[in-house]
Parts: sequence; C-alpha cells; structure tokens
Amino acid sequence: MPIGIIFFLGGCSGPQSSLDPAGPSALAIAGLWWGMFGFFTLVLVAVTALWLYAMWRQPKTYSEGQTRRLYHQWIVGGGLILPIITIAVLIGFGIPLGYRMLPLPLEEPPLRIDVTGHQWWWEVRYPESGVAAKNELHLPAGVPVDIHVTSSDVIHSFWVPRLAGKIDMIPGHINILRIQADAPGRFRGQCAEFCGKGHARMVLAVEAHTPEAFKAWLEAHQHE
Repeated sequence: MPIGIIFFLGGCSGPQSSLDPAGPSALAIAGLWWGMFGFFTLVLVAVTALWLYAMWRQPKTYSEGQTRRLYHQWIVGGGLILPIITIAVLIGFGIPLGYRMLPLPLEEPPLRIDVTGHQWWWEVRYPESGVAAKNELHLPAGVPVDIHVTSSDVIHSFWVPRLAGKIDMIPGHINILRIQADAPGRFRGQCAEFCGKGHARMVLAVEAHTPEAFKAWLEAHQHE
C-alpha cells in the first residue's frame, strides 16, 4: 500500500474512530461516510479528467449556433442534471441509514440510561435500579440502549464514536440517542461541543458487558 494512503488512513483507527464501528448505528454512519467518500471521489476524478481534457485538447472552431448549443448542454448537464442526480443518490442512500439510527419503538422497551452533562463531567443514572455513576457508562452488549441526555449548565454533546452518532445535551430539554455495542469491550466517549476551558478533558469511559456481567454490576452498585 502506498505510504501516502497509509498516512491518511492512520487517522481512521483508535478508540474514537467513527470508521471503526462496534455497533449497528456506528456501522450505518461508517457506511454512509464510505458511500459519500466513494461517490465524491468519482466526481473529483471526473472533474479532473474534464479539466485535463480542456487544458490539453486541440482547439476547434465552432460556429455561433454550435457554440450556443454546447453552452446550453453544459449549463443543463452540469448545472441541473448532475446536481439533481447527486442529491437524489445521497438522499436515497442517506435517509434509510438515518432512519435506522432513530430511537423507534420496539416490542420490548430498551434499557434507559440518563446522562447529564456538567462542566466538565458526566452524571450517569440508571432510573430503573437507582444506580448512579460519574464519568463512566456501563451497558449490556448485544441489545439496544436508549440514552436520555440533558445538561445542567451549558450545551454539551454526547458522543461515543464507535457506537453511535453524536447528540446535543441542552439545558431543560431531553434528547434520546439509541446505542448498541455488538460485543463486550471498552470505548471512549467525548463531549463534542465546546463547553468551556475543561472541554478537552470531558471524557466518558464506556464499558459494554455481557448481559450477565451487566446485571451483576448493577446489583453490586445498587446499595452504594
């Protein structure tokens, strides 16, 4: 693999890489990103090829009528048809993926976890069991979990790149983000909205357990 490609792909790995998905929502986001990357790479190649052709082709003489027709063809093709096709492809590709990331009703209601952003730490609560945690989020792997987020002060943004997209945490308002980890593991969350001088250190440790281990963790912390 060329060194240049290795250099650029070096940023696609790590604990906060959205291109290294570990859950269905993150997989949909990564698929959308790669689809857009591939499509616009083709557009770049086509535009570059046309530019090189225009630079190096032998000039031709056209009549006034031919010039007018060519002018109209490029305006209609490049200014109308190409954008319409591009937007239609992106909408047709993006809307179904976005739909899959919504917290839609399920036959069995998913586990609810409340997360409140503070300057500059995370308050995590499990309302069904009364367990609370600080700067750490524990969840069962293999099942959907609804994260209900809000803020106690300024706007924050909840983001665990390998599990799902980001969502704003707004004072006085609750947003819901559905996440799911495919398998047990440790992940890194981060506030993705600048919220003051401690923003860069507002990190959330996320751990996905097996269902049995998660139940044991809840029971162990229920009376703390």
